[in-house]
Amino acid sequence: MITQPEVLGVITARGGSKSILKKSIALCAGKPLMQYTIEAAKQANTITRLIISTDDEEMAEFAHSQGIEVPFMRPNEIAQDTTPDISVFEHILSELSSREKYIPQAVVHLRPTSPLKKATDIDMGVELLLDRLDVQSVRSVCEPLHTPFKMYSLCKDTGLLSPLLPKVFPKTFEKYPEAYNMPRQILPKVWRHSGYVDVIRPAVITNLHSMSGTKILPLFFEEWRDIDIDSLMELEMATQIIKKICAEGREVWE
Repeated sequence: MITQPEVLGVITARGGSKSILKKSIALCAGKPLMQYTIEAAKQANTITRLIISTDDEEMAEFAHSQGIEVPFMRPNEIAQDTTPDISVFEHILSELSSREKYIPQAVVHLRPTSPLKKATDIDMGVELLLDRLDVQSVRSVCEPLHTPFKMYSLCKDTGLLSPLLPKVFPKTFEKYPEAYNMPRQILPKVWRHSGYVDVIRPAVITNLHSMSGTKILPLFFEEWRDIDIDSLMELEMATQIIKKICAEGREVWE
């Protein structure tokens, strides 16, 4: 008998958002924002356990009402504006291990501020990780709106601009010394990490103290789904997209 791999889905929802009050449960097309991520995670076939990490009682109560496990509350000291993801996930895995001796084979980071997740993309991310023993994580990526070849750093001593990437892509700058003046279409393709879906091996978090490691596979997805809400304008954009999907008789997670 083949046992399904243990995959932990984690919804991270901090209560102290400054841009939008209680952002993770702010209404988006008539539903609390977090609900879209919950629906996608429930429809995914690979997630065997789904929990929330939050410091906010209201968010915890809403998640619980949707059937999401709230095994413990997140301590205030790791629920700050500047708290990195690694601190949150180290706490989660440490608590689950010490309380239950629970160690999953994969951890899925599910940000509620990215409401357009597709359930099959969650499954694809998990499968990509579990199919490759040499891979430490899978990160969702898409093409950036603006190529970094046209970006600069600023020299503090002279006040002059300096091209950002010659050391990273020396051959490109040998071929095109002024790559920042060239058409985007002829420059190398690069990829931007999105907050859409990430999948990580627990040992990378607990042993390497990293949310990705260095052996990372890409998860490509439909770019129109790449909305990570941090402002009222982005919330309105997501609302309009979701209304259009619903008007077509579809679900966001499909």
